[in-house]
Amino acid sequence: MENLSLTPAPRARRPRPKVVTLTDAAAARVREIMDKAEKPYAGLRVGVKNGGCAGQEYILEYAATADPLDEVVEDKGVTILVEPKAVLFLIGTVIDYETTRLASKFVFRNPNETDACGCGESVTITPAAADQDEA
Repeated sequence: MENLSLTPAPRARRPRPKVVTLTDAAAARVREIMDKAEKPYAGLRVGVKNGGCAGQEYILEYAATADPLDEVVEDKGVTILVEPKAVLFLIGTVIDYETTRLASKFVFRNPNETDACGCGESVTITPAAADQDEA
């Protein structure tokens, strides 16, 4: 009789989705603004900060330089620089640009968002599981 050893198979890791992606409308608007800028930008910085009635707010700004710890995502011709502390809060987020009769704005569609205040300025975000961060 053979002696068979049962060794568990190595755990397969799922590929992590991009931290942030842009819709065509958002990418076009970012490129349009960057093309008109007086100075060149390294990319679009995205992050999360504490604030507002729901607890957190999104940060969206143009960055002159990339931080060495930024998560760099290239999408539709735009360089997105994700702040390191925001990665687990933003995994899977899609940024859109919407224009209505009353306003034009960037909109975050975040699968980790669990609540938002009535005015829409702040949100509650539950970080994604840490194992999604491993690629």
